[in-house]
Amino acid sequence: MRRTFVVAVRAAVLAAVLPLAACGGDDGGASGAAASGAPSGKITVFAAVSLSESFTELGERFEAAHPGTDVAFNFGASSALAQQITQGAPADVFASASAKNMQQVVDAKAAGTPATFARNSMEIAVPPSNPAKIATVADLARPGVKVALCAPEVPCGVVARKVLDNAKVAVTPVTNEADVRATLTKVKLGEVDAGMVYVTDVRAAGAAVTGVEIPDDVNAATDYPIATLTESSNPALAEAFAEYVLSAAGGEVLAAAGFDRL
Repeated sequence: MRRTFVVAVRAAVLAAVLPLAACGGDDGGASGAAASGAPSGKITVFAAVSLSESFTELGERFEAAHPGTDVAFNFGASSALAQQITQGAPADVFASASAKNMQQVVDAKAAGTPATFARNSMEIAVPPSNPAKIATVADLARPGVKVALCAPEVPCGVVARKVLDNAKVAVTPVTNEADVRATLTKVKLGEVDAGMVYVTDVRAAGAAVTGVEIPDDVNAATDYPIATLTESSNPALAEAFAEYVLSAAGGEVLAAAGFDRL
């Protein structure tokens, strides 16, 4: 299974980023660009929780490459983040684990045109000792096996259920968690025998869990779009960060996290 990242730089995004218009600011927090045309100020990025490690690193690298910038993150389930944005939560960029949730924000005229930057597929996470001896998707349906899934309305829950449908396996989870990290935590704590999460989450967990790969002909995936938000207080910096995610430099970070190439 390929676990590399897609570099999807679009000419339209490039055109939007340069030149960055200079604008004044009283404290530099929302100035957007310095007189020299370099990005500056602060932005808040709402991002799917499965992007936590990779986007934190991207934010640090972006700030190092652009002194005077500050990128803050709000990580959560894409469905919840989309709802917060459409209800007026202040943010500058949205990176979703679901095209559907992104479209909700676009339809509400709260975001510009999104660009897909990654794809993530599913993997079964089990405790390191794998006490239930899970080796296949079918094993999740064995009597007595305790399985954690994301809630049905959350992207990781939607994709996990696609895997089960593809495998023609009926599973009644003992818990439906709010997001993929909560599902993974149930596995880490040994409260369940298995959880279906993204391959990137298994990699991020390191030795805390063991991954059981899902065959390509059964597996399912979700695409990750990113867009700047129409009510951004710093649109120039928001565009610059989105472009960084779409760039080759961003691709290297996301590839190391295990995201798939389209």
